[in-house]
Amino acid sequence: MNLGQWLSILCLLIVLVFVWQIRQVLLLVFTAVVLAVALNQIVRQFQKRGMPRSRALLLALSAAALLAVLITYVIVPPFVDQFLQLIALVPQGLKQVVFWVERLLNNRPNWLAGIELPNSTSLVDQVQILLSAVLPNFFAVFSGSLGALLQTLLVLIFTLMLLANPASYRSALIQICPAFYRSRLDTVLTKSEAALGSWLGGALISSSAVALLSAIGLWSLQIDFVLAQALLAGLLNFIPNIGPTLSMVFPLTVAALDTPWKMLAVVVLYLVIQNLEAYLITPTIMANQVSLLPAMTLAAQLVFARFFGFLGLLLALPLAVIAKTFIQEILIVDILDQWQRPQQHRDSMNAHSDSLSENPFQLPPETDLY
Repeated sequence: MNLGQWLSILCLLIVLVFVWQIRQVLLLVFTAVVLAVALNQIVRQFQKRGMPRSRALLLALSAAALLAVLITYVIVPPFVDQFLQLIALVPQGLKQVVFWVERLLNNRPNWLAGIELPNSTSLVDQVQILLSAVLPNFFAVFSGSLGALLQTLLVLIFTLMLLANPASYRSALIQICPAFYRSRLDTVLTKSEAALGSWLGGALISSSAVALLSAIGLWSLQIDFVLAQALLAGLLNFIPNIGPTLSMVFPLTVAALDTPWKMLAVVVLYLVIQNLEAYLITPTIMANQVSLLPAMTLAAQLVFARFFGFLGLLLALPLAVIAKTFIQEILIVDILDQWQRPQQHRDSMNAHSDSLSENPFQLPPETDLY
């Protein structure tokens, strides 16, 4: 390797280290991209009706601001109040569950008498360890702090900048790539935007349906704090696999203060809702969404949560949607699908040699990246 190649590798390593150091900022920028894509979908709907972009953008931002104010002053205060009461009930519900477990172990049937089962003390210790590991990060999302406020303002500023002139930022990103690949990258970015918009719209509808079904079910079972628990179920539905399990903790805690049968009814209710969401609601409204294998979704959650924390877990699915689109289009279509076996390549070159004798001005075959 010559000096230029070594310098290129060194520059690449420096860039990778720099990107790793600012990964949290890049994650905030990606959050702004998700919001900008969502709002841009609304702007485009207004533009299709003949409205200029400036007026469509102003109308979309006004509607978003009005919705944010409505949520802040109408929904957030009772939600926070009920949520704080739910947190206070968690220790009481846990004690009640321990009491029922002890009662069950003391009155177990004769055929289980010779089997050593874990005692209630070990169960409580394990549950407390689990809660101490999960709940602080979970509650941190809902707790206000100066850092969270500054991050929110940063995301909003980035979102407004991207919405003001998205074509310029897209053109700047495309210019980084070599000239021969720029038109192809533009196509890949268009497909990525469509996939992200499809996922976001479907996820909003699906989460709203889960929140509504949870509210109806919890109200029919006479479980307290319906608003807070239904909103939590809808919000946590954005986190596949892990979110639905977390959303079941609080209604089970409230039901534990009543009867064991009500706890069983809550479990059945949430299982029914999640099956309806997985096999009916999501396939219906996300028919054109980029499909992700369940194992790949879980792996993406673990990887992004490990490197980016709880925010990475929240954004794991949209990140996975974008990553799959780029892998499918660039790695598979443009690179792997274009590889030829050696024999096929020799046959192609031989065919070209034969045709060259007939037409000496014919150019050699080249791989079509598009």
